[in-house]
Amino acid sequence: MARPSNIAIIGAPLDLGAGRRGVDMGPSAIRMANLNRRVASLGYTVEDLGNIEVTQAETAAEGSGHAKYLPEIAAACQRLAEAVGQALERGALPLTLGGDHSIAAGSASGVSRFFREKGQRVGIIWLDAHADMNTPETSPSGNVHGMPLACVVGMGPRELTHLFGYAPKVEPRNAVIVGLRDVDQMEKPHVRDSGVRAFTMRDIDERGLRSVMDEAIRLATDGTAGFHLSLDMDFVDPRDAPGVGTPVRGGVTYREAHLAMEMICDSAQMVSMEVVEVNPVIDEANRTGDLAVELVMSGLGKRIL
Repeated sequence: MARPSNIAIIGAPLDLGAGRRGVDMGPSAIRMANLNRRVASLGYTVEDLGNIEVTQAETAAEGSGHAKYLPEIAAACQRLAEAVGQALERGALPLTLGGDHSIAAGSASGVSRFFREKGQRVGIIWLDAHADMNTPETSPSGNVHGMPLACVVGMGPRELTHLFGYAPKVEPRNAVIVGLRDVDQMEKPHVRDSGVRAFTMRDIDERGLRSVMDEAIRLATDGTAGFHLSLDMDFVDPRDAPGVGTPVRGGVTYREAHLAMEMICDSAQMVSMEVVEVNPVIDEANRTGDLAVELVMSGLGKRIL
């Protein structure tokens, strides 16, 4: 696959899906770490499309306790899906900046529809401490950022599963989670029975990240036109990424995170990318925003030599 020469940056400053406020400032924090200039230094033409419009929590009713702010999140995901699809139509690689992880229902839908119209499928690689495979029936919190991967593979509220009128957006056999270490009790059967392949931190400990990423890329690209990469910054251990929406100890190391992104770049199969859950409110001098940019750079071709 030829490497796109254009990167389209799309901000999605949504925090309605999270329990803790602050990730709506994530796109600003990532841009403040010189994202645009640093990506351009790799030889790309960078087009920053600004932020999609999102509803502020203060102006909306929470709604159902099982899926809080669902209509507002679905509307934002629809706008994001259309922006991502338009970037792909122009031949650019969409780089979406979150926001909480519920935006992935939108970005993945935009990618999926673009390739579906060409008669092709896409895969998804989900780098995350969490499975994000709750549904309103199983979620202990009702926070939609714990549901987007379920929505992408066709489980969950119809407002998110059926953006553009069809589901699933990604076949479960082409969906892969890497870095899993925190799964809700009632969510576990969803992960086990869905057909999604989940690599836990134990798999990484036992097999090494290289072996796990090799298999993840193989699964996500099996019969597909490429994959959407969804990077939740809590994939990385909180020692290196303290400013995230839901930190969990025991994540991948700084170097393992870079290796994952370098291997994704080497595969030349990534067609879209998002970085989510950067929360500057609890970060330390924008360390997590800066690391997000470093990892994006590795995913887009930055090399040590």
